[in-house]
Amino acid sequence: MVARLIDEDPEGAYGYSKVALRLASRVAAVREAAGFAAYANQKYAEALAEFRAARRMTGTVELWPLMADCERGLGRPEKALDMAGAPEVHKLDKAGQVEMRLVAAGARRDMGQLDAAIVTLQSPELASSAVQPWTARLRYAYADALLAAGREREAREWFAKAVEADRDGSTDASDRLAELDGVEFVDALDEDAADREPGQGEDGARD
Repeated sequence: MVARLIDEDPEGAYGYSKVALRLASRVAAVREAAGFAAYANQKYAEALAEFRAARRMTGTVELWPLMADCERGLGRPEKALDMAGAPEVHKLDKAGQVEMRLVAAGARRDMGQLDAAIVTLQSPELASSAVQPWTARLRYAYADALLAAGREREAREWFAKAVEADRDGSTDASDRLAELDGVEFVDALDEDAADREPGQGEDGARD
C-alpha cells in the first residue's frame, strides 16, 4: 500500500507505513518503506532514522544518496557533502552514483556555491548521448543550476536536452523551456481568456 499510494497520496502512504512498523518493525523492507513514506512527507529526521535502520539490517548502500538528501532536508548540507565523498559511494551502482551527484550538487546550491554545483554535475553521464532512467533529471538539474547562475542561453540548451530524455514526464522541463522562450499557455476552459485578443489584459485593455 505504501508503494501504491506514495506518489498520489503520500499522507495515506505514511499512515500505512506506521501501521506496518507497529506490526513488523524488525523487517528491513518495512523500515525502508517507512523511510520512503516519511521522506515523501518531508519528515526528514524520521526518514533518516528508518533508512539507517534498514541499512543496518541489510548491510547495503543503496539508500546512501537518500540518507544524504535527508541531511540536506535537515539543513545540514555539509554533512551531505561529507557523505558524497565517503567510500560507500564507490559501492553504488551507476544510478546510485548519479543520484549521489545530484544530492551533492543540491548541497552546494544550499550553501550558495552555484559554480561548484555546476561543476559537480559535469560528468561523463551528463555528456553522454545515451538516455538512461536518470538522464532527464541530471540534465534538468544542470539546466536549473545554469539558470540560477545567470547563464540563460546554456540553460535553455540543457532544458531542451532534458525534454528529449524525459519520456515519462518526470520533470517539468518542457514548461521551463517554454517559459524561457516566452510561451504563455492559456486555459482552453477559460472563456474570458479565449475571447481576449492577443496582448489584451483581463480588464480589456491592451498590455
